Amino acid sequence: MAVAASFAVTVVGTPFLVRILRARGIGQQIRDDGPIDHPHVLKAGTPTMGGLAIVAAVVVGYLVAHIRPEQVKFATTGTTLMLLVLGLAAIGFADDYLGVRKRRNLGLRKRGKTAGLLLVAGAFAALALEYVKVSTDLSFTRSLDVDLGSVGWGLFAVVVIYAVSNAVNITDGLDGLAAGSAALVFSAFLVIGFVQFRHAGVYGVLAAGSLDVAIVAASFVGACAGFLWWNAAPARIFMGDTGSLAIGGAMAGLALYTNTQLLLPILGGLYVVETLSVIAQVIAFRGFGRRVLRMAPVHHHFELSGWPESTVVVRFWLLAGLCVALGLGIFYADFIRIPGVIE
Repeated sequence: MAVAASFAVTVVGTPFLVRILRARGIGQQIRDDGPIDHPHVLKAGTPTMGGLAIVAAVVVGYLVAHIRPEQVKFATTGTTLMLLVLGLAAIGFADDYLGVRKRRNLGLRKRGKTAGLLLVAGAFAALALEYVKVSTDLSFTRSLDVDLGSVGWGLFAVVVIYAVSNAVNITDGLDGLAAGSAALVFSAFLVIGFVQFRHAGVYGVLAAGSLDVAIVAASFVGACAGFLWWNAAPARIFMGDTGSLAIGGAMAGLALYTNTQLLLPILGGLYVVETLSVIAQVIAFRGFGRRVLRMAPVHHHFELSGWPESTVVVRFWLLAGLCVALGLGIFYADFIRIPGVIE
């Protein structure tokens, strides 16, 4: 129900959002600070802030899944995740809006944006510790018996949310790349959350909380898939920071609540590659005055190497899918080793 509802909202609602944004002249400003001509000059003016459709669809999908309260109850895990998504979407919206208003690909200042992300992440960490009573153990697929303590876990959660939200933001540079890869990663969390719900006893989690986590993941699967309908090349709308920060934050929150924090870099391997490409480019240029890529992030490097945009996107989707398959394989391999799961 969550997948279907969120998918319907983005498929049907996004065209209306496109018309509203076009009427107000809210279009993407292409970066002008690259070392060579940017491949997407012709995309300037395409409506941005499409993340509004994604976030709205996720909220609708989440609520629709609870229309039978006697069977599916609201849990603190799901409600705090939704607050995290809305908070990060608000920061992304402010960044997108200011970027359009200034008529440049610049929105919030780095300090302001960073402060906002840290504030929202810190508030989520506090809620998770105070109300959700989340486990403070460091986890891969299950607890590693390393207790970070409340303060340590809170700081760790803030770092994870900040890192993943920015990683997805970096990846959002080609038509459909972020939306398609995100749908795959959220599908993995849907499976993980539902498995933990069905086997709450062996995972030491509350069944209601695990089910709500799975519902949030399901809502994002539908929303990203529906948005991809209009965001696939040639994109009629971009998600902007409104969408990418919300998506990244949701992934981080899902990993923290499913106790798969250290599995997340595998599930989201594409985002790790994209982020490392930017870090390598910055270090090489500032430290040695040379570039290791024609343009960072790495998806632009392949474009400038002669790959058509659609080829880059599909191959990166394949990479994202392989990472998700590997992560789920690791999760399942550990699952069947839990005493009592297989008689």
